[in-house]
Order: sequence, then C-alpha cells, then structure tokens
Amino acid sequence: MASVLIIDDDDVARAVLLRTLTMAGHEAVGARDGVEGMLRFRDRPAGHPVDLVITDIFMPNQEGLATIMELRRGAPALKIIAISGGGARASLDVLPVAEALGAHRTLRKPFTPAEVMEVVREVLEG
Repeated sequence: MASVLIIDDDDVARAVLLRTLTMAGHEAVGARDGVEGMLRFRDRPAGHPVDLVITDIFMPNQEGLATIMELRRGAPALKIIAISGGGARASLDVLPVAEALGAHRTLRKPFTPAEVMEVVREVLEG
C-alpha cells in the first residue's frame, strides 16, 4: 500500500482522512499546514518516500497552492490531490489552479470516504 501525507488545517477533516486511508491499508500521516507538511515530507526515512500528498488549499502559515509548487520543484513525479471547501473564501474556485500547478486530481469538500478512496485509487494507479 501507499505512504500518504495529508495536509489540512481542519482537525476533523484530517482525522477522517487519516482514518479512511489507514483502514484501507495505507500508511498515512497528517500535518496542519504547508510548513508542517513540507517538514514531514522531507523527514521521511531513506527508502520510504511519500507516494501521495493530499493537501487542502486554504490554510494558515503556508497555503496549499504554495505547497503544491514547492512539492513539484522538489519531487516532480509525486502524486498530489488538492482538496478545498473554500473556507472563508468559498466564492473562490482555486481547484483548477491547483491542477494547473501540478495536482493530479481535485476534490471539493464535503466529500465521502468512498469518493476519497476512488480518487486515491485512480491517482495511485494512474
């Protein structure tokens, strides 16, 4: 199974994603924002890279679009899924921008565990 890094400032959303992916047999670790996410990404043991990053877009400290750009610079082949519910900026549709910056797929919140697992499967197999 895959090693998945989940970056989301929403504690409940992050916990649900962690539980969903772990129950499906993946190794999943969470981070609260892009800064922490990049630290966790870089701190992986040699020989155990992150296979997939799922990142929210609107977060404090370092938001998801900057995180996607940073990940792309350091790991061009990394698989990325961007998620967003818009938060306080719900009128902004930035998921197409996330795809333009290198996200393989996007998901709009709220989503079901089944929807997440379908997209994860598609991205990992693609």
